[in-house]
Amino acid sequence: MKAGFLVLLFAWHGLSPAFAADRSPVQTVPYVDLERYLGLWYEIASFPQSFQEGCVATTAHYSLKPNGKIAVRNQCRMDSLQGPLKTANGTARVVDRETNAKLKVTFFWPFSGNYWIIDLDPDYQWAVVGDPTREYLWILSRHPELDDELYREITERLTSEQGYDVSRLRRTIHGL
Repeated sequence: MKAGFLVLLFAWHGLSPAFAADRSPVQTVPYVDLERYLGLWYEIASFPQSFQEGCVATTAHYSLKPNGKIAVRNQCRMDSLQGPLKTANGTARVVDRETNAKLKVTFFWPFSGNYWIIDLDPDYQWAVVGDPTREYLWILSRHPELDDELYREITERLTSEQGYDVSRLRRTIHGL
């Protein structure tokens, strides 16, 4: 009975027990200065998700709310660079105050998702966001383009240090 429950639990999280045992847990960065993290980010690449289907020119804007939480505004153009603008507004809250690197984001209460900052430029010019299941991944930049060599370095770290399957990444079109 216990073994069946564990298999069901692993299947629910999208992992097989054997595969999960082969990888170490996803690690966040040691610390995030939230004031420096706020502002506009361009999505450079991401794992395809149903809630982003048809999105191009995707951006995320983070701002501090009076209650200390973070306002999240995700935007994209639908199907083409001239397509209609799609906006999703949400709220993020820090769940690990020691590092500020683990957040929960809610777009539709009561549902929330993990938003873990797992790689970050010392100058806050690019960031990588993932989650503990490795089902979500976003590479973000302060600019709509990221140097190809830097992109390669980031994806190599994601594979070797975090255990992500970067073949699932899809580059985001920004039309520059």
